[in-house]
Amino acid sequence: MRESLFIKKNLARWKKYQEEPTDNPDEMSERFVSILDDLAYAKTFYSFSKVTRYINGIAAGIFQRIYQHKKEDTGRFLLFFKFELPLLFRKYHKTLLYAFCFFAVFCLIGTFSAAHDETFVRGVLGDEYLNMTEKNIANGDPFGVYNSRGELYMFLSIAYNNIYVSIACFVLGIFLGLGTLWMLFRNGIMIGAFHYLFVSHGLGWKAVLVVMIHGTIELSSLVISGCAGLILGNSILFPGTYKRSDSLKRAAKDGVKIMVALVPFFLVAAFLESFVTRHNHMPLLVSLLILAGSLAAIVYYFILYPIILHKKGYSLGDKGEVLITHKIAAAPHE
Repeated sequence: MRESLFIKKNLARWKKYQEEPTDNPDEMSERFVSILDDLAYAKTFYSFSKVTRYINGIAAGIFQRIYQHKKEDTGRFLLFFKFELPLLFRKYHKTLLYAFCFFAVFCLIGTFSAAHDETFVRGVLGDEYLNMTEKNIANGDPFGVYNSRGELYMFLSIAYNNIYVSIACFVLGIFLGLGTLWMLFRNGIMIGAFHYLFVSHGLGWKAVLVVMIHGTIELSSLVISGCAGLILGNSILFPGTYKRSDSLKRAAKDGVKIMVALVPFFLVAAFLESFVTRHNHMPLLVSLLILAGSLAAIVYYFILYPIILHKKGYSLGDKGEVLITHKIAAAPHE
């Protein structure tokens, strides 16, 4: 079918969808299926035409109405975490990979340095912490630091510290990303030295089982904050077709969304460190289940789920709106 005939045949219906929105669930569903059929046909035969973008916009509008409830703020909240945020991460998966690689290298540097310089761990962790930890190891309680304070006080202080460090990691990205790299370097060196301290006492595996109960989510959140900071820095260094000021605004908006998404993870990590890690003699199976569950949640929500949504045809528009591109070619219209 020629494009002009295709438009002429369906334009009245498209305008009705735009100008006469409905709140009837059945009718919305029917319209959505119909417009996706049109979109699939347009993508197949007129993929670079303006009509394809026009239909996509109509489909996105109907999609928003289906998944958001005017009378309930929770509708917008769920839409954000179910679609908008995962698609945002899909957009920045490469930057997230860079942040992870930088942090992993910095951790290895910290471990390598600690292994070749006996004074390195003391210089990084400080005399007070090192002396306390070595005393706990000598007393048969190497992770006693995690039960040295009350649970609630520990929860509040750790949650505050995690949020502070992550926000600093993000905000310092304004210095062309160098501030973010410094924060990743500083924390990576510390983590590497910290873990080698236990390795040197034959407690490396035990440290993984105990510390990573909360560390899996905590360190993942730091890497994701680093991703947000690098997004901020890249917007200045590589603005693309935008003005640098506009590019920075867009990146800052995306970065803030990422930081908002991390708040629940900060709280979970603080809860685990305050209320769970202190029980460092728990059964091996329980520790492994917590570790595996934490890692699976991070990998699925921030990596796999965004890829799944993208393959299903969901994407983000220039203004952050959720778009639907029906990727299954429809049968030609008669």
